[in-house]
Amino acid sequence: MPTNVTELMKNWNVSLSGVLSALITLLVCLVVTRIVLKLLRRLLNNSKLDARMQKYVLSGAKVLLYLLTAIIVVGSMGVDMTSLVALLSVASLGVTLAAEDILANVAGGLVILSSHPFAIGDYIEVSGTAGTVEEIRLNHTTLATPDGLTVLLPNKTLADSQVINYSSLGRRRVTQVISASYDDATETVRAACQTAMDNTPGILRDPAPAVYVTNYGESAIEYTIYCWTATADYLPAKFALAENLRSAFAAHGVTMTYNHLNVHIVPPQ
Repeated sequence: MPTNVTELMKNWNVSLSGVLSALITLLVCLVVTRIVLKLLRRLLNNSKLDARMQKYVLSGAKVLLYLLTAIIVVGSMGVDMTSLVALLSVASLGVTLAAEDILANVAGGLVILSSHPFAIGDYIEVSGTAGTVEEIRLNHTTLATPDGLTVLLPNKTLADSQVINYSSLGRRRVTQVISASYDDATETVRAACQTAMDNTPGILRDPAPAVYVTNYGESAIEYTIYCWTATADYLPAKFALAENLRSAFAAHGVTMTYNHLNVHIVPPQ
């Protein structure tokens, strides 16, 4: 067994000059790494990337630069890097195959953080699941649903699916369908609907609300109300409008109909 450092270095085929050269190479690599990271950080600060995206890019660049530094330093000591590079290649391939879904979610997270299809606090719908975005992580996004559930959606699903963002425009349209009797004049029904909207907090005046005749049914005429609210006021305004319509119809003498069948008995001749 080697009894001192000199014999150990001989067994490893490493000379003192090689060690000094490796130390100088390490120092140069660390300085270059620091300069590159500083330039990259400045470039990212001037970009439009999300703060979390900038953090991930910097972390990835730092790991890559330190790995290259280690390979360069070890290679400068005369160590054959062919086997090590081959081993790293095989290991990286194995990790990639084993973590295919995880990497797909990470890639989806990078797409979301860079393209900004939604932000924290937005109300979105994806594949039939709707909720408010509470957290965007690199591998999944957390939604809080209106019924008090917490849903974790894989970022791969978000990146591959149609995402409906109800908050991006800052307002939402309320659509309410209601029916009235054939005996009631259309203008009277419109006036009743307008009264209901005027009494509903949260309904915007611009864009202006509108009431249209959309269908002539078997026992009633169908009207559709279109009006707009701020995103945060959507559900309260929608429910309040439904309640106010009944009282407005009663005040204007409009009959709120329902499906019914009139039976006429004809006396025998």
